[in-house]
Amino acid sequence: MPIEFTHVPGKTHPADSAVSFFYDFAETATRLALIEDGGFRNLVVDDPAGLLTNMDLAAQVLDRSSSLEVVLTHWAGVVEPTVAARQLASIDARSGGRLALRMISEPLSDDDAEARPVGHGVLWQRIDEYLVLLKRLWSNEQPFDHEGAFYSIKGGYVPRKGPHGADLVIRMGGQSGTALKVAGRHADVFELAPGSIDDVRQLMERVRSAAAEHGRAARLRFALPVRIHRGISSAGHKAVDVSGPPAQAALSLLAYAALGMDEFMIVGVDTPREIATVGRETIALLRNSLARRESGEFQHGAFAQRTGLETRATG
Repeated sequence: MPIEFTHVPGKTHPADSAVSFFYDFAETATRLALIEDGGFRNLVVDDPAGLLTNMDLAAQVLDRSSSLEVVLTHWAGVVEPTVAARQLASIDARSGGRLALRMISEPLSDDDAEARPVGHGVLWQRIDEYLVLLKRLWSNEQPFDHEGAFYSIKGGYVPRKGPHGADLVIRMGGQSGTALKVAGRHADVFELAPGSIDDVRQLMERVRSAAAEHGRAARLRFALPVRIHRGISSAGHKAVDVSGPPAQAALSLLAYAALGMDEFMIVGVDTPREIATVGRETIALLRNSLARRESGEFQHGAFAQRTGLETRATG
């Protein structure tokens, strides 16, 4: 399956770097068209305004694009599972099945953190119970009751389920043993932490082991956040920093692709010119190189030793 590219919006307001990518939706619509044309398949929605804003923005992006899949950043504790399950199923149905759910452990805004449990392990226990309930609500044909450590449900039922049902794509990340245990049970896409080739390889092995305990190792896909630029790296999302001209950037990413990567999450490419350039040059070059590799011209792992001077983890 070809490697996918996901656009991770940053902050692009000319007068205020803290303002969201979505501050002016008329302008954002222009960028969305360029993102689609540039070869991106997915777009992450993780606005700092909060979860409910993210849901609204996700619906707007899906309405204003024809092929983009929206990765909706989400976390437990803001809305009840029954309410979230209905809203997410509705958005997925409205888009024709172009929604994915990105579960993070901490809210993007402290306004959504009132019910945050204390302790790392407890936090992930709640995420686990929350996801179990979402999947039950998306699959059960009859109402059910649930009494758990964090949620109590009576007659839980979602009458209008989305196209994916309980198979809505779940994306997760993390590095602790507790986080990997929950991700191994639920994640379809695992978002890797940035690092060296060896760091990323080791984390992939740990994630596969966690997923294998649930018989899910074969279906797991891996995504790596990457920042492409020609100058000084900007602050923001943690990502592998890839610098240099397009051909050099593409070559650097080939080494990570050789690990078995399924997706690159491109960070910090937000202006129309940047989006068009990365799509026309870096993404196109990388896709052509990967196609040649798959046809036998490149061998698995051939580039793994060439990235020491070309990439670094930033954030």
